[in-house]
Amino acid sequence: MNPVDEMFKTNIRNLLENGSSDKNPRAHYQSDGAPAGTLFITDVYEKYHINQCPITTLRKVPIKNAIEEILWIYQSASNDLSLLKEKGVHYWDDWDIGDGTIGQRYGHTVKRYDLMNKLLKSLEENPYGRRHIMNLWQESEFEEDAKGLNPCAFLTEWSVVERKDGQTYLDLHLVQRSNDYIVSAHINMVQYKALQMMIAKHLSIKPGTFSRHVMNLHIYDRHIEQAKELLARESSEEPLFELNVPDGTNFYDIKTSDFSLINYRPTSPQLKFDLGV
Repeated sequence: MNPVDEMFKTNIRNLLENGSSDKNPRAHYQSDGAPAGTLFITDVYEKYHINQCPITTLRKVPIKNAIEEILWIYQSASNDLSLLKEKGVHYWDDWDIGDGTIGQRYGHTVKRYDLMNKLLKSLEENPYGRRHIMNLWQESEFEEDAKGLNPCAFLTEWSVVERKDGQTYLDLHLVQRSNDYIVSAHINMVQYKALQMMIAKHLSIKPGTFSRHVMNLHIYDRHIEQAKELLARESSEEPLFELNVPDGTNFYDIKTSDFSLINYRPTSPQLKFDLGV
């Protein structure tokens, strides 16, 4: 079993065997509006090594849509759902606050505080600094606009490291307050791995380690059988995730089509989920 799937299964077992049930959940099921309860564990840390793609082979992950979403947030710096819909991405349709946007969240925050450009400038001017942070958790925006979903993946920390091999790498740590593990974990991780690769290319260095911390890792109560099915599946070898542009390519010029996932053979059939929104 490849190490990514091994970690995935270990956390699923932990959730099924030791997970706590939440009370009065905020989320409701998309199909019938019933409360979407979960089993959850807390304080989960995952780390992936250099050149390791954090993607499971136990189910298919929609790579193109995942990357389109991360470009929407950090490249377009937008909360406008029409831009996503043009790309065939509908993750956020249920979070439309009534004006065709997701409110003052995610891309809106990136644009308002110029977070992406500030990060790039900081990394260029002081690469070995310890203040390379983007924070989407902005209380003032929550107070101004209470309708949007408070960001789940809300904080990134970036470190430039020269390792023993003489190469310079960009390490990334992602912080998430909450994560629907078997539905969206590897979507989120591939997204941020892609973002890491883009910034590394912009800086003409190599993408390094990727890690994340999740405070509330959960499985919805209607997804228990799917979780058990994932545990029963066999994994295939780890795929290779590549960004096919020259070093020094401007961050804003990189496209979804520039990425390739080589030797990705996920298990079929695809699982279906009644989503909590």
